[in-house]
Amino acid sequence: MLTKRIIPCLDVKEGRVVKGVQFVSLRDAGDPVELAKFYDEQGADELVFLDISASHEGKETMVDMVRQSASELAIPFTVGGGIRTLDDMKNMLRAGADKVSVNTSAIESPELIAEGAAFFGSQCIVVAIDAKWSEVDDTWMVYTHGGRRVTQWTAVNWAKEATRLGAGEILLTSMNQDGEKSGFDLALTKAVRDAVNVPVIASGGAGNAQHFYDVFTEVDVDAALAASIFHYKETSVKEVKSILREKGVSVR
Repeated sequence: MLTKRIIPCLDVKEGRVVKGVQFVSLRDAGDPVELAKFYDEQGADELVFLDISASHEGKETMVDMVRQSASELAIPFTVGGGIRTLDDMKNMLRAGADKVSVNTSAIESPELIAEGAAFFGSQCIVVAIDAKWSEVDDTWMVYTHGGRRVTQWTAVNWAKEATRLGAGEILLTSMNQDGEKSGFDLALTKAVRDAVNVPVIASGGAGNAQHFYDVFTEVDVDAALAASIFHYKETSVKEVKSILREKGVSVR
């Protein structure tokens, strides 16, 4: 078993970290750079910053935040949200991000994935997929615009297409589980994990260390991401890693 990664996620709106449940009811969780430094010291393997303000002003704020974070952090981090062009990717990577994450823009302009992979290398391009179970379609459908619009893509087919275009990693969020703290969506995660040959990050539903153990052992994903349980000190990266080690999971 390869070493598993634990990744705190920081949703950033107008310069502050926020967290909600199933993409709504957002509440403040702190200063992004301070939180990032705290997670670095706690032993997080990577961080993900997602700009959910999606305004021009928000984008400028994010570039400043990326620059500041890069000067303070020893671990790699990914930045997503509002990245719509190759220039947007360049701005974030030049400011110090290690990877960029694309979601809605990748669905609307799939060539963006290929352009980014050709220019920076696949290892810099993360495609974020927000998926929700559809009783009508009897599968998980992909949503865009912060979970507000359903697309014609199934999660599995879009993951396959994104990797074909050059995505080096898939960040897979279960909208059904997001913020519920009842565990990752193992069926969704396994379906996508089995369909692609690039690393998959499980997201949505982490409530305790056991949930990380379940997704690592039952699905064999490469990394698992959480937000609120870390932000509100319900558990810590350190504690999760300690429990995983005790249970025989290889973590850094």
